[in-house]
Amino acid sequence: MAISKIMHMKDGKTGYHGVHLKRSIDYILVPEKTQNGRLVGAVNCLADRAFEQMRQTKESFGKNNQRQGYHIVLSFKEDEVDADTVFQITKEFVDAYIGERYETVFAVHDNTNHIHSHIVYNSVSFVDGKKYHYSKGDWEKDIQPITNRLCKEHGLSTIEIDGEKANSEMKEWSIQKDGDFVWGDMIKRDLDACILQSSTFDSFLLMLSDKGYVVKNGKYLAVKPQGMQRYKRCKTLGDNYSEERIRERIITENLKTYILDKEEKPKIVKCYIKKYRKAKMSGIQKKYYSRLYRIGKLKKRAYSQAWKYKDEIKKMHKLQEQYLLLARHDIKTVEELVSLVSVLNDKRKEFYSEKSVVYKSKAKCESLFDIAVQMEELTCGKITYLYGDTYFEKEYQQWMMLEENLRKQGYTYEEVLSLKVHHKQQIANVNAKVAAVNNELALARAVISDTTNIGVYSKIEDERKQNKEKQIEKQPKR
Repeated sequence: MAISKIMHMKDGKTGYHGVHLKRSIDYILVPEKTQNGRLVGAVNCLADRAFEQMRQTKESFGKNNQRQGYHIVLSFKEDEVDADTVFQITKEFVDAYIGERYETVFAVHDNTNHIHSHIVYNSVSFVDGKKYHYSKGDWEKDIQPITNRLCKEHGLSTIEIDGEKANSEMKEWSIQKDGDFVWGDMIKRDLDACILQSSTFDSFLLMLSDKGYVVKNGKYLAVKPQGMQRYKRCKTLGDNYSEERIRERIITENLKTYILDKEEKPKIVKCYIKKYRKAKMSGIQKKYYSRLYRIGKLKKRAYSQAWKYKDEIKKMHKLQEQYLLLARHDIKTVEELVSLVSVLNDKRKEFYSEKSVVYKSKAKCESLFDIAVQMEELTCGKITYLYGDTYFEKEYQQWMMLEENLRKQGYTYEEVLSLKVHHKQQIANVNAKVAAVNNELALARAVISDTTNIGVYSKIEDERKQNKEKQIEKQPKR
């Protein structure tokens, strides 16, 4: 038996529209509840980038405000089904009800006696930008009937959609949903964060309100987060969350003590070593070893004696590279080889000049790159502040000042990042050209050194220079 419930996420009131959507996605993807992410799935998006992709869809269609998304919970009867079956049912439900129009992320939580699944999907379709519309009666007409059908197909019991029994089951589920079943961990996490950052009880209440909670401080301290139907008394979350205990914790706890008291559990670190296969011999190497073996230079199991012939192997590789150089440039005479060296020298000078230009261009932008590095270091604090955590207001203000500095110089943060990538690619390209021409030049000089003596080479080089000077003299003067 599975009971379905649908909720919506409102627009954030703290200046960041998708704060409640982001919190919902973060909550359902907690590794401790999903077997370290094994029970997580997504449709039309990537699970680890679901919020970013949903936000991009909203921005592309200009629909950032109002309802941000929807949250469906499928709750199953205790001890009736395993987590893998719930995962399969949830995936089939997403395919049947949401279809291929909305980015969706879903997860199964098996950390409680009642295995349940969460489905969070975008309010805006990435196909045509139309918003999802939930009408009264859709639960009885579509959502629960699909849930009943899938449960029946997997051999599970179903619930009645009409009648007193259905109302009773829904009431029981609602009590679980508004209690520790779904909201408890999230409320405790926010209470802990506000306690650590507050100096007085009044500032604690104000910070809770800034996070989107409705606070009722009467006989009992109670809170109601966005999407929750009723207030939750804080003392029911545990002994550490009664009003008296919260007041004590505000005095005794802060960020410094939290960091000092936090103990990390020991964990096993796995180290994966990539294994490389032994390089195979080329055809000419095989013939070379075969010849050595036939004349008695090698014993059996010759591969174990290869280290004795590493110098010969290096020489073979060198000769092969030299031959490919001659073939590549169609060199047939020493004069042509000398001419090639001259051409390569000219190219080398040209590439070094190009390299100098690229590095000078990069040097002019170093101040912009330094600002971008500072902004990158502050980005996490800026995003956290936009989610409603005012503790990082200083980082947010610094980020905005740096952004304004860039704007005065005619750039945006994204443009500077693109410019940095562009210069990096240019430097890589010109370095590759320099390395290639230096390699060609070294090979050509090695061939000259091996095939002729220095005197002959010098004579040819002198003749080439004289011919070049004569050609320059014959050119008409301008």
